[in-house]
Parts: sequence; structure tokens; C-alpha cells
Amino acid sequence: MSLEALAMWSQIVGALVFVICVVLIWNKWIAPGVQAYQASKNAEIAEAESRREKLRAAVADARAEVERADTDAKTIVERGVEASHRDRDRIIAEAKADAERLVRNAEGELARARAAARDRLRIEFIEKALQKARGLAKTRVNEATDEQLIRELVDGVAGGKR
Repeated sequence: MSLEALAMWSQIVGALVFVICVVLIWNKWIAPGVQAYQASKNAEIAEAESRREKLRAAVADARAEVERADTDAKTIVERGVEASHRDRDRIIAEAKADAERLVRNAEGELARARAAARDRLRIEFIEKALQKARGLAKTRVNEATDEQLIRELVDGVAGGKR
């Protein structure tokens, strides 16, 4: 063999040894690292997809909850409006009843005040008439007329007792 053939074969064998060493190093140290890295990234992706699906479900639940809250809010507003109308009607009815009772009481009080005023006016007129009559009686009645009136009164009283 010639040196040239030996150099060529040594180059081929060196290349083969180099390729075998690279394949062995790849299989022993690099491939497991790449596979572990790939497995961890696949796990991260799977976890991210799982979280995404959970978040989608949570978003759907939240939207449903918002719709229920909107419905509840509308119901509460409607009930509040109905309650306010009922309360307003009840308050108006009570106020009308109180007003009618106050008017009746005031009419009764007015009637009593009129009767009392009428009685006071009669008494006042009677007192003034008596004062005037006394004044006129003093000028018109003398002792003789007074004695005659007293006798008639006594006779009338005495005649009534019999």
C-alpha cells in the first residue's frame, strides 16, 4: 500500500470514527437533552392549552353570570317600580281617608262652633234686651203700676196652686 492510499484510508477511517463519535455523543448526551427539552416544551404547551380551555369555560360562565345578573337587575327594578306604585297608591288612599276624616271633624267642629256662637249671640241679645227693657220699665212703670203688676203675679201664682 502506498502512502497515498494509507492517507486516504486514514482520512476515511478518521471521518468514520468522527461520525461514530458524533453519533454516540449525540445519542448519549445531546439527544436526551433535546428530548427532555422537547418534552418540557410539549408539557408547557399542553398546560397552556389546558389553561386556555379553562379560561374559555370561565369566560362562558362569567358571561352567563352577567346575563343572569342583568335579568335579576331588570326583575329587581320591575319589582321596585311595582312596589313604589303600590306604596304610592296606598299612601294616597290613606291621605284621602285622613283628609276626609279631618274634613268631617272640621265640619262637626264648625257646627258646634256655630251653635255656640248662636247661643252666645242669643244670650247677648237677651241681656241687651233686658237692659233696654229695664231702662224703659223705669221710665214707664211707676209705683202704682208696679203694685198692680205684683198683685197680678201673686194672684196668678196663687191661682195656679189651687
